[in-house]
Amino acid sequence: MNLKYLAIGIVFLLQSTIGFLGNFSLLSYYLIHYCIDQKLKTKDLIFTHLFTANSLVIVSSGMLVTIQAFGMKWLVSDFGCKLLLYTQRLGRNMSVGIVCFLSVFQAVTISPSDSCWKDLKVKAPTFIGPSISLCWVIYMVINLIFPVYLYIKRDSKNQTLKRDSKYCSTVGYNEVTGWLFIAFYVLPEILLSMIIAWSGGSMVVILYRHKQRVQHIHSSHVSIRVSPESRATKSILILVFTFLGFYALSAILRGWIALEYNSGWWLMNITTVISMCFPTLGPFIMNHYSVITHKFLFSA
Repeated sequence: MNLKYLAIGIVFLLQSTIGFLGNFSLLSYYLIHYCIDQKLKTKDLIFTHLFTANSLVIVSSGMLVTIQAFGMKWLVSDFGCKLLLYTQRLGRNMSVGIVCFLSVFQAVTISPSDSCWKDLKVKAPTFIGPSISLCWVIYMVINLIFPVYLYIKRDSKNQTLKRDSKYCSTVGYNEVTGWLFIAFYVLPEILLSMIIAWSGGSMVVILYRHKQRVQHIHSSHVSIRVSPESRATKSILILVFTFLGFYALSAILRGWIALEYNSGWWLMNITTVISMCFPTLGPFIMNHYSVITHKFLFSA
């Protein structure tokens, strides 16, 4: 086996294993908690959907790229291949959307009671569940565009380009599908990333102002080296920059690949590695983020 295929295969395998164990363990924790209490907090509900979406990305994408990298024989039918690709896109779309929901929800939650968000602050918990469910439905429909379009155009003589990834071939990939991919996948991800950056920045500003208001309280407690606001700010910045660093970059690379027909081997695999980084690291970042922000809300 070529050394580069072995190296990228090991990376994919490690990503898939760590990501699946992390997402599945936390997802199981929330599901068990729900079975016991028959209720989930709004934040926990968001995490449940997020870890489900991440698991879809890890299982589908990890299986595809690991088999490709190790040169293993593909045992799944063409329909199964398309189903895995559909699942991969759906999971990624939902992962980005749910992180956006979480970021905005937390910004509204910690906003002052006299802010412009005061009305939404009360109603937000009741909107989160239906909104995420609607988001699932919308992305399920959107992700059917490519399979249906390629099925309709599969016999067209004008659609001659064939992309072969060893595990799945896409026939009829042309400029139209490239721009459809940009419009329905890349641009929405960039827009959601901007919303996440805005809400993260809003939370940092809110925490800074809160810290200034209670500065005299913190100064009287010499034993407190780091304020709750500082810890929460650090946690928010880690979440936002990790998300933007991986998902925004991968969205740009995926858009480039969609328009560049002869994408190189390294570009394809590096894009896949970057795309899987946040679903892999997400459970650990989210767990830390949840603990820190929970402590801040109850110490404020």
